[in-house]
Order: sequence, then C-alpha cells, then structure tokens
Amino acid sequence: MKLALPGKPKPYLMAHRGNSVACPENTRAAFERALADGADIIETDVHVTADGAFACIHDATVDRTTDGHGAVAEMTMADIRQLSAHYDRPEFAGERVLTLEEVLALIPADCALALELKCDRFLEAEVCRRMLAQVDAAGARQRFVVISFNLERLRAVQAVAPDIPIGWITPSRYFPRPDVQFHAPLWPILALNPFYVRAAHRRGQLVCPSDPAPFKRLWLYYRYRCDVVMANDTAALRAAMDRRPTWF
Repeated sequence: MKLALPGKPKPYLMAHRGNSVACPENTRAAFERALADGADIIETDVHVTADGAFACIHDATVDRTTDGHGAVAEMTMADIRQLSAHYDRPEFAGERVLTLEEVLALIPADCALALELKCDRFLEAEVCRRMLAQVDAAGARQRFVVISFNLERLRAVQAVAPDIPIGWITPSRYFPRPDVQFHAPLWPILALNPFYVRAAHRRGQLVCPSDPAPFKRLWLYYRYRCDVVMANDTAALRAAMDRRPTWF
C-alpha cells in the first residue's frame, strides 16, 4: 500500500470534508482548520462541472451547501464560484466552492489527500487522466488515494494509473475485498467481524472505519489497529487521540 506518511504514527487522522463542525464543509476554512488541528489526511469530494472542471463539493447540486440552486454537472466552474459556500453560516459568507487544484495547493507535503469520486464522469479515461495530471502537477501522487462507494469508478482510475491506490466505501460487505488497497467499511461491520482489519492487513491493505463521529468507538479502532480514523470534528479527535498511545 503506497499511501504512507513517513514519520507520522498510526492511526492517521482523516479530516472528513475538513473540520466540518467548526466550518462549512469542503471549504478553504474547513481544510485550513483541519490542518491546524493536526489532520494527517484531508478527505474531500469531487464532481465534474459542465466545462470539465473538478469541483470539490459533496452533493450533485449546489442547493444544500451554497446560496444557489442547480446541478453541478450543468453549471460551469465560473457559475459555481459566484456562489457563497457558507452553508447557512453568515460569518463564512466569503467561502467559495474550491477546485481540485486549489485543494491540492492547500495540502502540505506531509499530508495526504483522499478524494471521493462522486459522479460517473470518472468512468471516462480522459477525465481520470486530467484529474491525475493535476495531482502530479502538485507533486501529490505518492500521498493520494481515490475512494468511492462505486467500484467501477475506482477501477476506471486504476485502469489509467495502476499505481494509484483505490479505496472502497461499503455499508454491507463484511469481509475485505482482495482487489482494493484501502477499505472504509461502515463502522458496525468491524463490530460484527472483529477479524476484518486483521484480514486486510494480511494483504497489506489499510482500513478506515466509515464513522465521522468516532469518539465512543475510538477504543475499538485502537484495539483492532485501524490504520486511519476519520472525524468531522478534527480538533476533538486529535485531542482524544493524543490521550492514547499510538499503536504503530
């Protein structure tokens, strides 16, 4: 598994859409806050706009997280940039939806990026190549993983770049797949199958429970030696992790 952060102990802390408790999700403020909190991995979502740009936004529409309306796939990036990504928090009125290039520019060399592919445009080889070209331009290829609930999107990326680790998010499979490098099972799966992480580690795979509010279960993730723990509140998770010894 190539997603490794030299000098950083496991488990790594993943910021789920940045610090999306303190700031509007997937905004510059959220990512900068997460980095200040000590996040090791920034997780964000990406859609493809009508003009082929990579917009870091979770939903297929701008309705929930901005002051605008419309489908991301039917808008240009310039259209989307006109909107405030304040998410009903007026103190963040100046925040905008970021491009993938902007997110990559924010992330320091000792931090990784987990990019969730949110649309079927990533089934297109050319779209995957353009995405990876931006990753390469930022020098982030060795600290980059693509994740998705959709295996076909992940396979499309790996068909273009076999060296890129792929991560599967699953709410239902109780055993790790042999053909991915990063597993993000819904957290009850680990409670129901206590051997899940061990089985993944035998294949050299990493495991991150899909659990953006992990505080009551952190002890379990340490016991199982999960590689990554995610949270919406990165400050609270860093404080909780600092009270525990690292496992690796």
